[in-house]
Amino acid sequence: MSQSDNSIEPNVIDDDMVQKAVEEQCPEAIGNLAGRGGIGFKDVTELQLNFRNILQIDNLWQFENLTKLQLDNNILEKIEGLENLVHLVWLDLSFNNIQVIEGLDSLVKLQDLSLYNNRISKIENMDTLQELRIFSIGKNNLTTLEDVIYLRRFKHLRTLNLTGNPLCDDEQYTLFVVAHLPDLVYLDFKLVRDTTVSISASPACEIGQLHLTEHLFSWFASNILAFRAGSLQKLGLQEHATAFVEHLNGSFLFDSLYAEDAEAAKLANLPGAGDLLQAYPSWFVSVCQNLFNYGLKEHEKREAEVSNFCKGLNEALTANQQEGRKIILDFENRNKRKLDEIRNASSYDIPELKRATYREDILQLSEALMALEMLIADQLEELMKDFKSNVADMASTFIENVKGIYPFDTFSLTIFCTMTQCRDLENRHHEKLLEISITTLEKSAKNELDEDLPADVRMLLVDKTTIVNTLNASHGIRLLKISKQESDILCNTYRW
Repeated sequence: MSQSDNSIEPNVIDDDMVQKAVEEQCPEAIGNLAGRGGIGFKDVTELQLNFRNILQIDNLWQFENLTKLQLDNNILEKIEGLENLVHLVWLDLSFNNIQVIEGLDSLVKLQDLSLYNNRISKIENMDTLQELRIFSIGKNNLTTLEDVIYLRRFKHLRTLNLTGNPLCDDEQYTLFVVAHLPDLVYLDFKLVRDTTVSISASPACEIGQLHLTEHLFSWFASNILAFRAGSLQKLGLQEHATAFVEHLNGSFLFDSLYAEDAEAAKLANLPGAGDLLQAYPSWFVSVCQNLFNYGLKEHEKREAEVSNFCKGLNEALTANQQEGRKIILDFENRNKRKLDEIRNASSYDIPELKRATYREDILQLSEALMALEMLIADQLEELMKDFKSNVADMASTFIENVKGIYPFDTFSLTIFCTMTQCRDLENRHHEKLLEISITTLEKSAKNELDEDLPADVRMLLVDKTTIVNTLNASHGIRLLKISKQESDILCNTYRW
């Protein structure tokens, strides 16, 4: 849709379009909007406006708390109208007709930016995006490797996609990128570590080895700093573990899905697979990050509940002990002289009447202390009953959200993320990759492929059974890892 087409009726974002988009994503919001007597979108945090033939960005100033915005697959020619979206974290402008990077100055919180498949010829005008972590600008018109140097200012950048640009044809492309961006983890959907090892094992010119050496020195320097910060990281990981969301922040879970999948990198070379892989990692990571954030909040609630219980318990015990001491002290003060007589005289010297009086006083003391004991027992029982009920509710709610009992729309990510969403993302990705693979296989059989594929990829395209079995095996491994993560969370929650 990013290409011009005279048959396409261009649209501008107006109130009707955004209201319809919000109602499609959140049907429950329709009543709220009607009750307000007008359109009020300040509570909307995510908005999908893709596949709507939008030519111009406008009328988004109302979404002052928006964090995610999808404008992909339209006919946009210019980045504009985003200056009020200062809380935006995720922006997708892929598959449009944009020629210049501009209009992003106020998006200082942006972490994930996709400009994939546009007409951009230079990386520029992004200086304020200092929180940028994921940047996709594949399939554009970038021609010189020097464009990569601009990206050195983004200290948090870990994932970069440049595939499909003319600059990728340079034989020093990969080494140049990893040398100038030593903190990158993923480049063009592949682990940088695996890529550089593969390249270093093949014949390379002296300048290539120099770049690689520079990259390795940078890697060792950054890892020494990381080692020194290890104790602080352990404290953070301990908190994540007690919140049952360990390794769900960032790309840890997604990385583990492909850690042992040797076929995934081969399949990425299939025609169309690059486009499919472009969005999948950020969607998956976003789902996990949502669950991570939710888990930390729930952990805070659980800790607060335990703290409140302990506080109530200590207050009740302290008050009970103080009251007990007061009763005993009052008894001693009232009977001090009598007690002295009892201590200093034998039993035969004490008249029977006094002895009866003493027994009565002691019996009253015993009954008062017993009543106090029964009171604290009742108070503790009530405290524990409330605590047990509150904990059960919190654990049940957390487990339901992890298991994905509530209905959801996966790609809108508008409600609590769940492991079910992770599975659904993986299932959809697998289905689309399977379609691409079978289509490629059919074209290969008819000698209709427009590009040459690596030999190891062609080995997978021997027949339909081979490619389907390969894909299903990889898919099954990834689903098992997702299920194991879910099982770990649930077991830890039940145990707690």
